[in-house]
Amino acid sequence: MSSSTVTTSPAPAREPIAPWWHTLLVLLPIAIGSVASWYQHGLPNAHIPGLSSRLSSFVTVLAEEWLVILVIWLGLRHRGIPLSRLIGGRWQTRRDFFRDLGLAITFLVLTVPLVGFLAHLVGGNAAGSLANTPRTLPELVIFLVLAISGGFGEEVTFRGYLTRQLTTWTGSSVFGVIAQGVLFGLAHGYYGRVMVVIMLHGSFLGLLAHWRKSLRPGMIAHGVEDVIGGIAAFFS
Repeated sequence: MSSSTVTTSPAPAREPIAPWWHTLLVLLPIAIGSVASWYQHGLPNAHIPGLSSRLSSFVTVLAEEWLVILVIWLGLRHRGIPLSRLIGGRWQTRRDFFRDLGLAITFLVLTVPLVGFLAHLVGGNAAGSLANTPRTLPELVIFLVLAISGGFGEEVTFRGYLTRQLTTWTGSSVFGVIAQGVLFGLAHGYYGRVMVVIMLHGSFLGLLAHWRKSLRPGMIAHGVEDVIGGIAAFFS
């Protein structure tokens, strides 16, 4: 059985999965978080009583990501659309899993050096632009949770929900892939001018999702990249 098979019939291809105002609700916390982190260089002022500034930052971003997922889930639920349909079904066999794992590894091998090189050209380091990198073991643990969460949540939000909305509104899958990549870059205000490179990286992830008709390879690649970046920052 194909890995993209789902038990429910897909929604009409030309019908948005949510109204325009719902998309604004999705974008609002993303925009607020990005603008705040732009000025604070990673939300160091997001203090939570009893936590360090870095740990507070990680928890704040984690809460923002899951708030966005909750808003998306509620919108899909109202339309009777399961989240699995947005993701692209479930793995049916071990072969399906290893195929997506192979695609994710290949994607990382091809894109990570390119993204790093381009980030260097614009005067930054995509792996180290986050001002708040984990320095203690508890911070590393929460950062890894955040990295895995980002691999899931950001793929659902940008490569799933926003790509679908933008594609159906414009009738162009090319526009949908590129526009979500631009929004993905703008959502990472703490990267500063490296956001331009993040836009390209988001577009690459969008192309992978569009070609595979699934978010799963991108989720694996995204999560693994963030996890490795966090571990490397911790030990360096």
